[in-house]
Amino acid sequence: MKVEHLAIWTYNLEGMRSFYMHYFDASSSDVYHNHSREYRSYFLSFNGDCRIELMEMPGIPKSKDNPQKQFTGLIHFAIKVGSRDKVNELTDTLRKDGFKIIGEPRSTGDGYYESIILDPDGNRVEIMA
Repeated sequence: MKVEHLAIWTYNLEGMRSFYMHYFDASSSDVYHNHSREYRSYFLSFNGDCRIELMEMPGIPKSKDNPQKQFTGLIHFAIKVGSRDKVNELTDTLRKDGFKIIGEPRSTGDGYYESIILDPDGNRVEIMA
């Protein structure tokens, strides 16, 4: 078994799509649009098996969780970029471009090298080597 995709509701479908394509080299499907439900979505691929589905539809309530604090449920997902240098470079680029860094690049106790950023909607994304 494997994780096939993660899904994220957003009110910024095109902005989120552009973010992951620009910073994480994601490729995107064509938009799917269900006109009767006013639902639109994209699937983003990252040269691997797991994808992200970005979804937008009126009436979906905004999260009440504070993305800078921990809470129960899904708290983050990680994107592997391949090297410590790439983690450092991408983290610096995101910082310069105005994105919030909530975890500076570091070696973790379980052997990973990672930083944590917030995407345009405030979702936690670990950037890992």
